[in-house]
Amino acid sequence: MAATQNDCTASHPIQCTCGAFRGSLKVSPEINRIICYCTDCQAFAHFLDRGAEILDERGGTDVIQTLPKYLEFTQGQDKLACMRLSDKGLLRWYTTCCNTPIGNTPRQYKVSFVGLLHTCLRTSDKNLDEVFGPVRSYNSANTALGEPKPKNRGLLKALGRFVFMLTRARVNGSYRQTPFFNVPGGIPTVLPETFNKQSLDN
Repeated sequence: MAATQNDCTASHPIQCTCGAFRGSLKVSPEINRIICYCTDCQAFAHFLDRGAEILDERGGTDVIQTLPKYLEFTQGQDKLACMRLSDKGLLRWYTTCCNTPIGNTPRQYKVSFVGLLHTCLRTSDKNLDEVFGPVRSYNSANTALGEPKPKNRGLLKALGRFVFMLTRARVNGSYRQTPFFNVPGGIPTVLPETFNKQSLDN
């Protein structure tokens, strides 16, 4: 079952497909689990040439939204790369060894948030439902593949949880704890490359 307030320090592994990059995630109640159908997430999957593994049949990506302070990278940090789909787009992190997507972060570390993609969280002994609970929200359904389009669901509740997470991290100062940025300078640990989304869409 998903973490409760009493077991929020339970650890879950993070790993790229080939195993060169590893880390761990403390499973906290401060999570959202969403399916995102947006064209940016679809373009990222195509950029990595792993759309069949990352996207579901409607073009959705299973994302665990949490706080960077719960993440620790323990091996293969030199394999970490970063891209974005526009100068103001989310930073999208992946590994160069096997093109495994890790997660998405805002451009500024003070906005304390990471959306971890399911591909780096899957293990042979536990499924994501057991660890993180069910999907809470479905968004950007208008750009899902196929017809009829799925429906957006759970957006307001997920947004409320998201805002609470960000606000709490800002107030208690934990936004400074992040493996993606050099703090206090705020420079990403890997400088992002910018790619044109239209050239990546299939």
